[in-house]
Amino acid sequence: MYKIVDTTLRDGEQMAGVELGFDDKIEFAKIIDSKDVYQIEAGTPAMGGDEKKSIEQLMGLGLKSKVSAWNRMNINDIKHSIDCRVDIVHISVPISDIQIKWKLGRDRVWVINEMKRSVYYAKEKGYEVVVGLEDASRTSTEFLMNVIREAKELGVQRVRYADTVGILYPDKIYKQIKQIKQNVDISIEFHAHNDFGMAVANSVSAVMAGAEFVDSTFGGIGERAGNCDYVKLINALDKNNNSI
Repeated sequence: MYKIVDTTLRDGEQMAGVELGFDDKIEFAKIIDSKDVYQIEAGTPAMGGDEKKSIEQLMGLGLKSKVSAWNRMNINDIKHSIDCRVDIVHISVPISDIQIKWKLGRDRVWVINEMKRSVYYAKEKGYEVVVGLEDASRTSTEFLMNVIREAKELGVQRVRYADTVGILYPDKIYKQIKQIKQNVDISIEFHAHNDFGMAVANSVSAVMAGAEFVDSTFGGIGERAGNCDYVKLINALDKNNNSI
């Protein structure tokens, strides 16, 4: 059975023209929680200000949903998340050569080492860690599998496969998720973007291939063309329930 991770408060707010104030985030969190989603990605505590305060406030609401915070593979980021006492620390690890070389000015060895350092720190503090495979759809299969195996060895039980630039089609993500599941005993979360209008279709395909977690936002809001629409996703998955 799949579980929904709602990222309206994090990725959803990155959409042009969308700006959620402190009170907005609190009300949205209550609404999202009422839909019985498994996890709410509440934001990025390292941004400070109202962003961090709203996440701290969420943790006192007694929500049924688990609350996670997004972090770069940076110890200071993680310290901010720990301040908020979130349930899950999400550590984003860029794994495409485009991001590693041109965004970070680094190499693959550096990425692996920084992931290890960050994951170890968060787990040492007693936190559940999810490793986000940022720009996974533009890396080599060999490096993708290598990073996942390294994460598994660190005790990570779930990785997020992020189609960061929204270039996948359903058949490609189905094959990719299947390959991961056949080679590494680890839970998979799929994060879609809607640049080609494929976010819902790709998310359904990922679940059919064995992904246990799938991300969505209310109204499909999100960076650039948006993310996977929660209502459309639920309807599509329910309609195909017999085959999932």
